[in-house]
Amino acid sequence: MSKLNSLRDLYVAELKDIYFAENLLTKSLPKMQSKATNPKLKQAFETHLVQTQGQIKRLDQIFEMLGETEKSKPCKAMQGIVAEGEEMMSEDATPEVMDAALISSAQRAEHYEIAGYGCLRTYAEELGEKEQSQLLQATLIEERETDELLTHLAKSRLNLAAV
Repeated sequence: MSKLNSLRDLYVAELKDIYFAENLLTKSLPKMQSKATNPKLKQAFETHLVQTQGQIKRLDQIFEMLGETEKSKPCKAMQGIVAEGEEMMSEDATPEVMDAALISSAQRAEHYEIAGYGCLRTYAEELGEKEQSQLLQATLIEERETDELLTHLAKSRLNLAAV
């Protein structure tokens, strides 16, 4: 366990947490995509997988700027969110209900990421790391857009189909 003596220490620790979370999601998103039946939901998961891979590259850039070589520490929160999602995917559900459940699971992950990236961006700003702050803001925008897309899919058709 690392010692947190400064905002920079906390910033690096939180970067490692989100890095682990993003890498875990790259393994979970294909499973969600294969379980989804709605074509627009399948596409949303595929698109977000590509975005997540880009987000990992941004984090790699930030670690390089900070001179950090160790990039990851287990993220218990995301492990729990993914485990619950996998448990949900094993349920015996109609395709429509499964799609609604997949959206719910994905949004839990998105909300965790939005909170994490919001804090990280603020830390970077307070530490005077403007370029890092911009990279984190770009990811934060993508995470919010994904959350909004999932909400739109749920409200426009998928939740109603599950009724």
